Amino acid sequence: MLTLPQLLRIPYVDSGLRFAISPDEERIVFSWNKSGTWELWDSGMQELSAPKGYAPASQTASCLTPELRGAKFSPKFSPDGSMLAFALDLDGSESYHIVIHDFKTNITTDLTLRIAYAHQPNMSWSPDGKMLAVLSDAKGQFALFLLPIDGSPARLIKNIFHPCWDVAWSPDGQWIAVESESTASDRSIHLVPINRPRKGAKANTIQLKIDNKILNAQQAAWSPDSKFLAFSAELDEWHDIGLFNVESQEITWVNQSTGDDTQPAWSRSGDVIGWIHSEGAVTSFQFKKGGDAIQQVKVGDGVHAFPQITSEGVVILYEDVNHPPDLWKINLEDGTVAQLTKSLDEELGFAQPEEVWYAGMDGTQVPALLYRVQNSKCAVINIHGGPNWHLQFSWNPALSFMVSQGWTVLAPNYRGSTGYGKRWQNASRYDMGGVDAEDCVAGAKYLLENGFEKIAVTGRSHGGYLTMTCMTGYPELFAVGSAVVPFLNWIKSHKNSREDLQHWNIENMGDPEDNKDLWIERSPYFFLDKINAPVQMICGANDPRCPASESIDARDKLVELGREVELLLYEDEGHSFLKIENVIDAEVKRVEFLEKVLK
Repeated sequence: MLTLPQLLRIPYVDSGLRFAISPDEERIVFSWNKSGTWELWDSGMQELSAPKGYAPASQTASCLTPELRGAKFSPKFSPDGSMLAFALDLDGSESYHIVIHDFKTNITTDLTLRIAYAHQPNMSWSPDGKMLAVLSDAKGQFALFLLPIDGSPARLIKNIFHPCWDVAWSPDGQWIAVESESTASDRSIHLVPINRPRKGAKANTIQLKIDNKILNAQQAAWSPDSKFLAFSAELDEWHDIGLFNVESQEITWVNQSTGDDTQPAWSRSGDVIGWIHSEGAVTSFQFKKGGDAIQQVKVGDGVHAFPQITSEGVVILYEDVNHPPDLWKINLEDGTVAQLTKSLDEELGFAQPEEVWYAGMDGTQVPALLYRVQNSKCAVINIHGGPNWHLQFSWNPALSFMVSQGWTVLAPNYRGSTGYGKRWQNASRYDMGGVDAEDCVAGAKYLLENGFEKIAVTGRSHGGYLTMTCMTGYPELFAVGSAVVPFLNWIKSHKNSREDLQHWNIENMGDPEDNKDLWIERSPYFFLDKINAPVQMICGANDPRCPASESIDARDKLVELGREVELLLYEDEGHSFLKIENVIDAEVKRVEFLEKVLK
């Protein structure tokens, strides 16, 4: 059995943002932490598609910009393939810079070198390759700017007055699709005209709607001929794949099914459209060619993401309990698979978790993943972040290591999680730290009723917040807790957050003044005196989402109260730890802290 540091040193391809395939399909660029930091790796597609099924990435790929300090993500080829744009995070603060690399000259240029504001990590090239559509908060809110690659200043094009997340420029150059936050956790897509006259007048911005109702739509993808915009949108309970006809402005649906259909992708000829289909803990790739029936392929019973259809099939990110995120290729004719990058050479043999349901505090059935250990008397409630996310059959070596220690692990997909329909996702709106925390608490009770004697609770981000909410609200249930990058004080966290994060807070917890009593009631900081078990907090000094100052305040107050508390503060990290040595140090100390009680 590998040690925890050994498991954590296993590299993986970034699964949070996209990889890039060149227009001629000759090369692929992806973000990979093989060196211990997030670098861009460049490889020939043919080298990766070796006859033996895969060619180890360590032999075929080269690090693209090793001399450039910082973590690199979200590569995007220019239309002619001669340049690459990407996002650069210098210190973990998510204040991304926009950088281009010229393959002909081998020169890398930071287009946003001296800035005091942030960019989203998603950008889109103009069809002529002379500028980028970027999303910058230079005016206080993430809005659409055009950024020339010749070093000229960026120009504001459209402020939707809602935080924007993603952008896609149509191949004919006439529209830019912008995805922004809407109400609750919904998203909305606007089509912004770019120098597009209509009947002698400037065209208007179009927002995707049905029956004059704004669609909860995301992940815009243009057809190669620019006649259709594909997107993922929710009509009722589930997300389906829709098509917006630019000329008629009509919306039709590629499919409507149980489960969420997301991340649409077109073949380069435009004759095939595909997407990720998700039901609970597993996913697959579905696709449709012309008027043919929908077909489905998959690498395995795990998680697929970011499909890109090529002339030889679909290149896709895939991970499961025993395989870290890597690039795979699936032949759409016969379903055969080939692994393109291989971050792990050995078979680990981790047991697949079970998808279970247990009764919540109000009797509602709560879905969860259960990593079962026979004859175990100690268990861990592991709470995912988001909260708009859910734990699937994915790569999670820290959880698998906990299981190897003899601890059963229960990972609730509590109310507020995605993956189980819209009503489930919205069930915690204006009730954060309420029903979501109760679903996690019900998980602890479920374990105690089944013979477990000691229950630990741990989680990251919103999961760290719920860890502290559980320990302050139900102190009798938990023997120990570890909160990773938590927030603890809604009022202070809101005040110290970026405007886009404040927008989300208000949409999901109401106005901080009108709902001040609720904001205080759901802030663990004000109830730290209830904690009666050892508690650990782990945070990054540059975290823009869950400021480290809250954990420092909580540590000081718990010390004053005479409670057992440990604070780990990483000065050079943000919300997501980017340096492998810090990841290892934090995870090892988290397990050791829990082990002191659970052993």
